[in-house]
Amino acid sequence: MPGQATSPGYGVRTHAVAGAPLLCDAREQGLTGDGTTNDQPALAALVDRLGDAFAADGRARVIYCPPGVYAIRDAGTVWRSGVSLTGAGPGATRFILSNEGDRSTPVPLAFHTAQLHGASPDRNLAYCTFADFEIDGSGVASAEYNPLSKGLGLQYVTGGLFRNLFIHHTAATGFGCDFLQDTLVQAIRVLECGRMDNGLEMGGAGIGIGIGGWGPVERVTIANCMAVGNATNGIFLEMQHPDRPQPRGIRIMGCHTEGNRFGISDWGADGLIVTGCTMTANLEAGFQVSAKGTTGVPGEGGLLTDCVIDGNLRDGVSIGNTRGPYTVRGNRITGNGRYGYHHQDLGDSGQAPAEEIVLESNDIWGNSLDGIRFDRPLRDTVVINNRIRNNGRQCAPAAEGSGESVRYSQNTVVDRQAAWPADGHRGKIVRVGQRYAVVAANDANTLTLAPLRPGGTSGWSADTPLPGTPYELPAAPDGRAGITVNAAADSVTIRGNLIRDSGSGTQTYGIWITERGSCVNCRVVENDLDGNATAIQTDTPGVGGYWSGNHGND
Repeated sequence: MPGQATSPGYGVRTHAVAGAPLLCDAREQGLTGDGTTNDQPALAALVDRLGDAFAADGRARVIYCPPGVYAIRDAGTVWRSGVSLTGAGPGATRFILSNEGDRSTPVPLAFHTAQLHGASPDRNLAYCTFADFEIDGSGVASAEYNPLSKGLGLQYVTGGLFRNLFIHHTAATGFGCDFLQDTLVQAIRVLECGRMDNGLEMGGAGIGIGIGGWGPVERVTIANCMAVGNATNGIFLEMQHPDRPQPRGIRIMGCHTEGNRFGISDWGADGLIVTGCTMTANLEAGFQVSAKGTTGVPGEGGLLTDCVIDGNLRDGVSIGNTRGPYTVRGNRITGNGRYGYHHQDLGDSGQAPAEEIVLESNDIWGNSLDGIRFDRPLRDTVVINNRIRNNGRQCAPAAEGSGESVRYSQNTVVDRQAAWPADGHRGKIVRVGQRYAVVAANDANTLTLAPLRPGGTSGWSADTPLPGTPYELPAAPDGRAGITVNAAADSVTIRGNLIRDSGSGTQTYGIWITERGSCVNCRVVENDLDGNATAIQTDTPGVGGYWSGNHGND
């Protein structure tokens, strides 16, 4: 069938090739694991010998690396089909990558790419497992960023299993494997990968998977992984071929992403399922759909369900430049530094309206600005049965201070004379002369600052200010709504939502149609708008449609 991966394992011989055992102890095959000897040449030779044996007899081999520190210097190992690598567990079996002998050479533990090695659907890696070890990439450096400076960099893998790996401090992406078919990525922890990525380079993620190499279906499951403090995305999928079908069949389940630039991103899948995940404290957004990948292809037809998306510095959910459809259902989207859900234009304003976006049964509360904001044209969108409460927390007026009451640290501003409302400055930029930082949270007299970059220790754009130096905070925006329509909306349904301010006094409007927004043939019915300063604010009156049964709209 189209997209079906072929396997070289059919027609297995009864007896294995002589001298190529099915299970190899790496210590008995030339690797030392002493942390000093360069084990890369011995590993490469062993992989080649076992790969040749698999090609000859069709019997997959396993390299077992006992507890130890295996130094991998100045070269990566080109991987082969039918060869698996296992250890005794992260912390016990450690691969330490370095390139001090040649700083221009990236050193992944294992790689097999189309560009360098001719990887393709017909020359894929089959029957490969990587499990139970650690990759430390902190020893790899170069004058310029190199996207191949990964932990693992494999392309065109079929029947792969990646399990219980700890990959950290790589110069580029930690787990950077593309075109995976019938593959499970499970219980991988990626920490502070993309060290040398300034946030604008290719890669630099914790788990980055290129897609679009196998046709319309790529059967990949990413489950129970953790991505913390990575330079760009915690977990992302990126379409690699603009002229091929966007693949279906990809799932991300039960994962945790924290402190990355973006938590989980869909840059080109069709029907991606993201469920049961936690996305928190990411510096841009918890979940993002966009066309900002290398091929400019956005995700479409995806489902984001049953996730906790909390405390991200800007938006909880950011949907940009997809033509739709997309469904966001049953999530908790709370405490984010700007919008809970933000449908926005990411630079290609000439695109047609997004169609068939569904926001259903989400719990959206305590976000700093609007609970839901539409800044891009929509058609046939449905917003139903959501609980949208007490947003607009960024309500504190402008503030400034200096003198003996003011102190600074790498990640705080303390003014003992202040009396700020809790999180009233969250998401604002505090300025001290030419320095700036972003407020992640605040109490009555302390601003907690977000790190300047993922994994960073300081929130300041320059050195920490001296005690007493004057600071200033901007005023809060006047409009902070439960739902804001700031673009053309055609045939949009907003029905059965609980859009309340239950005493916080922060959500100024229940529903707000701005001067830039419009509603044509929309159905705004049966919403509970109790407690907002203004239930429905229409700077641009609606045209046609139905507006009725909205409780609290006098």
